[in-house]
Amino acid sequence: MKKLSCVIVDDEPVARKILHEFIEKVPFLDLQGTFENAMKVETFLRSNVVDIIFLDIEMPRVSGLKLLQKLDVESLIILTTAFSQYALEGYELDIIDYLLKPFAFSRFLKAVQKAKDYYEMKARTLGVLSSSYIYIKSEKRIEKIELHDMLYAESLGNYVTIHTESKKFIAYLTMKSLEAQLPSADFIKIHQSYLVNGSKIDAIDGNEIKIGARSLPMSRNYRDTVMKIVQQRLLRR
Repeated sequence: MKKLSCVIVDDEPVARKILHEFIEKVPFLDLQGTFENAMKVETFLRSNVVDIIFLDIEMPRVSGLKLLQKLDVESLIILTTAFSQYALEGYELDIIDYLLKPFAFSRFLKAVQKAKDYYEMKARTLGVLSSSYIYIKSEKRIEKIELHDMLYAESLGNYVTIHTESKKFIAYLTMKSLEAQLPSADFIKIHQSYLVNGSKIDAIDGNEIKIGARSLPMSRNYRDTVMKIVQQRLLRR
């Protein structure tokens, strides 16, 4: 597997130094830069793509969470912070892991291994685009879900609820992990917490997506992408 490129964003020199040392110990990580504030890394990301962003939360002017809400990148986010109260909000923004300072190298390694596993799973999924189903672990069972039956998925922190035509499944995985298993041409992100089967959309009413009797919120960050995909499908009819 290729090395995973990464950057560090933290206003504390000591924290940047520790992360730098930890990254150098991991053979599959490739550090592309360190930044002491959100503005500098945002400028960097306009012209560079990285696989992982190690992101502090409490930073001057623009916090890590504010930056995360603004970013439109595919990078996996590993939050690094001394404050545990941001964990839920972080997972709602679909981070891959949350490191609470001070953290040991063993905990750091677990987080980056999770990122590595994600990328390997994504690579395997891209190699089997013809699959019409996925398997998920739900309540100690391995469940098979036919993609044509899937309506939408909702992120609940470390869990994802998958709604199908007949029932719902609660799976212990992140939205990013689920998204990596699904064909991007068919499944559309409409919100940080919602992923929908494009063929199941019955109507778009303002900032809401209608799927049967359900109304799901569509955030401003995703509206343009959703409308472009829907319009392309209309043109093909």
